[in-house]
Amino acid sequence: MRVAGFSEPGGPDVLRMLDVPTPEAGAGEIRVRVRAAGVQPFDLAVREGWTPGYMDTPPPFPRVPGNEWAGVVDQVGDGVTDFAVGDEAMGNSILGSYAEYVVVPAANAVRKPAGMPWEVAGAFSAAVMTPHIALEDLRVQKGDTLLIHAAAGGVGAVAVQMAVHAGATVIGTASEENHEYLRSLGAIPVTYGEGLADRVRAAAPDGVDAALDGAGGHALEVSLELVEDRDRILTLVEHGRAEELGIRVTSIAKRSMARVADAARLYEEGHLKLNLKGVHSWTRASAAHEQVASGHGRGKVVLVMD
Repeated sequence: MRVAGFSEPGGPDVLRMLDVPTPEAGAGEIRVRVRAAGVQPFDLAVREGWTPGYMDTPPPFPRVPGNEWAGVVDQVGDGVTDFAVGDEAMGNSILGSYAEYVVVPAANAVRKPAGMPWEVAGAFSAAVMTPHIALEDLRVQKGDTLLIHAAAGGVGAVAVQMAVHAGATVIGTASEENHEYLRSLGAIPVTYGEGLADRVRAAAPDGVDAALDGAGGHALEVSLELVEDRDRILTLVEHGRAEELGIRVTSIAKRSMARVADAARLYEEGHLKLNLKGVHSWTRASAAHEQVASGHGRGKVVLVMD
């Protein structure tokens, strides 16, 4: 099969179209013919030589990035009852989704909603997992006022929609060019930078109950100033300071496909949209990595297998 992979770590230009053996589904596994695969900062770190901490040893070369995908089941291993050949699915893998085929445990997949485009499905799993966990950890509920920093980003925008659906009032920090976008998602936008705390107070005269920090630095300091209960502050970026400050981070142990299935239901009901800022042919994976590295735009980047 063909893959977009690399034979040595490096910059985006090390990604090449390569031929590798086609994997077979073992017991409890499914093989999926991939239609789309999300691209995220995690993949860039893998390309540069980083090995995820939950892998015992570095994977052999050539390495194939990608840990989220969508496609059609084409082989089912022994003991699998939830999927059949021809089912449309989406889910997670440890690595390897920039490929014609990916083999995963059946438990790592859910059905793709019938009306969801392939490119959205390919970037869906990772985009919804983190905000789903974060809002649960922050105990966000109807009547709360939630402050979200970097609210127009991939994770932030999903968190905004989930919190609004839960009945919370959401204040989102973003540059002015993204304010109308945040309003369209149901948030009250405020500009980040000097004077942020005062602007948030003006937008939330009754106070802020919880904060989700996707920016760090000054934004986190503002959260500490405005939210009384530090157990209801969660940072996605300042992991090194979290214990010292007594605030939360998300835990990989809480990841589950049940969260993806729940978010897929919100998508089907019209409560959740996933914005895509870049759709690339998988033969141009290097361009997709460059776009993710730039940090510009709002939403996810995805590869389509054409």
